[in-house]
Amino acid sequence: MATGEPPVPQPEAGPAPAVLFRDVTKRYGQVQALRGVSFALPPGTVTGLVGVNGSGKSTLLKLAAGFLRPTGGEVRILGRTPGGPTKHQVAFVPEVDPLFAWMTVAETVRFARAFFPDWDADQAAELRDILELPEGRRVGALSKGMRTRLRLLLALARSAPVVLLDEPFSGIDPPSRRRISQGILTACRRSGRTVLLSTHDLKDAEPLFDRLLVLAEGRLVLEGDAEDLRERHGKSIEELVEEVLA
Repeated sequence: MATGEPPVPQPEAGPAPAVLFRDVTKRYGQVQALRGVSFALPPGTVTGLVGVNGSGKSTLLKLAAGFLRPTGGEVRILGRTPGGPTKHQVAFVPEVDPLFAWMTVAETVRFARAFFPDWDADQAAELRDILELPEGRRVGALSKGMRTRLRLLLALARSAPVVLLDEPFSGIDPPSRRRISQGILTACRRSGRTVLLSTHDLKDAEPLFDRLLVLAEGRLVLEGDAEDLRERHGKSIEELVEEVLA
């Protein structure tokens, strides 16, 4: 496993980072989930967040979403501390399922729409076509993959400029996964959103990444532009990640 720590991001000319972590640590009691993590994501990019279970990926996303506070270091979303001031700027799809089983898909969409002033009806309609959701079916009767599709629609129908996705394609069948991921990320790129995507499925997701973050035991062990990493190491992202995490 690589042991060198990436340097702390320094201010550069150009737009401010959409997501910034500077020497971030996070402890849960005696367990240290993140250890001095630093990176900066430019606006409008799609970044893959990769690591084995327990490496700190979900903790990192929850810090960016404002659900957790760092033990040390600094987190910024569009220049602001995550929390109340950024809640309408971040769309978060967690791995856990918060849906009401007794509602239909259409009722769930109407219920969520009432809470978000940034709901985009045109984008919601496009997502319904991409995700092929059965609007009249009750959530409790949906498969795991269909519930995942519904959670994606509820988050991405908003016009929030930062999108955080925690294993967003879990349970979706492989033939549909590539089509759905491409459709969703194309829509995000078109609107200039910044996407941070945690996934184990590198084979389908790798072509979609502009940037890559690799976590191991709470440390950032690889970070950079995806195409630059491929060219510099002469390997695919999947091969490179396997090597770094070996």
